[in-house]
Amino acid sequence: MSKHGRSIVKNAAVVAGATLVSRILGFVRDIIVAFALGAGLFADAFFVAFRIPNLLRRLFGEGSLTMAFIPIYSRIMEDEGEEAAQAMARSAMIWLVAVLVGITVLVELLARPLTMAIAPGFLDNAEQFRVTVDLVRICFPYVIFICGVALCMGILNSRNHFLAPALAPVALNAALIGAALFGYFTGFNVAYSMAYGVLIGGVAQWFLQQPFLTKVGFSWRGSWSWHNKGVARMGLLMLPTVFGAAVYQINILLGTLLASFLPVGSVSYLYYADRLVQFPLGVFGIAVSTAALPSLSRLAAKGEMEEFDGTMSSAMGLTLFIALPAAAGLVGLAEPIIGLLFERGAFTSEAVAATASALVAYAVGLPFIALSRPLVAGFYALEDTRTPVKIAVACLAANIGIGVLLMQFMAHVGLALAVSLSSLLNFTLLYLLLARKRGSRILPVVAALKIGALATLVGWGAYASAGWHPWWLLLIPVWIVVYVLLAFLLRLDEARLFVELIRSRVRRKLRGA
Repeated sequence: MSKHGRSIVKNAAVVAGATLVSRILGFVRDIIVAFALGAGLFADAFFVAFRIPNLLRRLFGEGSLTMAFIPIYSRIMEDEGEEAAQAMARSAMIWLVAVLVGITVLVELLARPLTMAIAPGFLDNAEQFRVTVDLVRICFPYVIFICGVALCMGILNSRNHFLAPALAPVALNAALIGAALFGYFTGFNVAYSMAYGVLIGGVAQWFLQQPFLTKVGFSWRGSWSWHNKGVARMGLLMLPTVFGAAVYQINILLGTLLASFLPVGSVSYLYYADRLVQFPLGVFGIAVSTAALPSLSRLAAKGEMEEFDGTMSSAMGLTLFIALPAAAGLVGLAEPIIGLLFERGAFTSEAVAATASALVAYAVGLPFIALSRPLVAGFYALEDTRTPVKIAVACLAANIGIGVLLMQFMAHVGLALAVSLSSLLNFTLLYLLLARKRGSRILPVVAALKIGALATLVGWGAYASAGWHPWWLLLIPVWIVVYVLLAFLLRLDEARLFVELIRSRVRRKLRGA
């Protein structure tokens, strides 16, 4: 394994460990929310309202700003030195805050037409529409703080620090858990209480980053300029990434729009199912691409393209090794997992069955979503942000077209399946065009076939055990061990990378202890 491959494994272990803590706390949050809100009117209103600031987070946050910031920041650090890089980062933050404050004022004034555009189906229920508008106005200022966190993430990741940004969601989850419990036990409306919790969580995430920035030698005090050349270069690179992120978010919002025409609860079923898929995707899939981007950017800046290709191949193989069995396990154990996590209080057995069906449809696309992350990171490291955008536009059209068709026969499950099919298309186009751009095969095909066979075996085993309550839960570690051992017998390098990732995280924990 190359030096950069080891760096990715080490940093991915940090991101994965911190993200695991966040995701577990996130599931605690979802359990509490499901208990307090269920899957009815107020739950749908909150999820739609929270999704709107998340749209801006994706547009100006880690979905575009971070990806455009890291290559430029790394290049300035390499060519011009520390002070020039810090001045560029400060200038970027000033621009970011100015733009987001302006957008926030507009949203507060135009909350009603914005809600009407996002969830027109809610107009049939006056109370649901009114509540959603109120929650949008409460939640939206969160975007100022969370996008600031995304810029801090870019600075820290570029300096090989990954812990604080990965821990940021812990603060949000803690705030939402506290807000939900406060609302439930005091009799205050839980949806409104959680909306205020979103805002508190955003502030907490921002302050969490500051000690770590100081530790790596970064300071917000110092020179900056409205006319910083690095920010101008970042802005030019960011324009297509913003558009690409917009396409992705439009995809999600149109899915919400379509779901708003389905029976009450459909938005919530999709939300809870997506949360389950995001667990392995966030803990490992996104961790690998997050760790890979700074290394790929440095290699591209130095012109070390052979090492670039090898690093891409390692990232792709490790991502596939984790994503395929995760998807197989979610498909095999969809209903018992949903039941264990959410079937209590206002979350009924009917909601469990509906959510489990959506989870199966989402899980089919999990490997393709995960593999697309390092591919996009590869394009961005090469400062090519246009190609992923063009592909995203094509996949948007495919997702909406397929979703409109399938929802006629499969309701909310059809919308989830459309996401998976469009994710397959996205991965295929990204891979073919990046491989052609580099003139190199960046996916270990033979290893992929072996991993696919092993993941299928694990999936069938999980499905066969789904009815053995509570043994299905106790058998999950067994399936993981069997999968890794068989991978070693087949001499898969990805198994070694995965074990090294786990060992790296364990060693870090022991050193901390």
